[in-house]
Amino acid sequence: MARDEKLELLATVPLFVGLKPAQLERVGQLVDEVDLPAGRVLMRQGEHGGELFVIVSGAADVERDGAALPTCGPGTVLGEIALIDGGARTATVTLSEPSRLLVLNRRDFRSLMEEFTDVRITILETLASRLRSLEPTAIH
Repeated sequence: MARDEKLELLATVPLFVGLKPAQLERVGQLVDEVDLPAGRVLMRQGEHGGELFVIVSGAADVERDGAALPTCGPGTVLGEIALIDGGARTATVTLSEPSRLLVLNRRDFRSLMEEFTDVRITILETLASRLRSLEPTAIH
């Protein structure tokens, strides 16, 4: 994919919406774009992982403790919890259809969080929302 196409693609991802062109350019330098087939397991609950995924197109099934969670589609960020705390994956994610993903490794993720407050805040909001949906009876 050409650089301009990649930047246009990044600009449509909710995590990166609102970034200035120079910031988007930096994100483009850090992320890899991959096309993966249906059935591919992106992460397994309990295993350690070293990357964050953003679904650009396609869909993924999510399972936690044997229970199905809502299917994820374009714009969904996956894997940020393990990158933030260095712990194990909290769910198993399997692509349910051919998908295009943006992938960001741990070192580059940390660099991005340090460079761009806007992205850091969006990640934290996404994380808080996900935690609320996982434990609806908990006091937040």
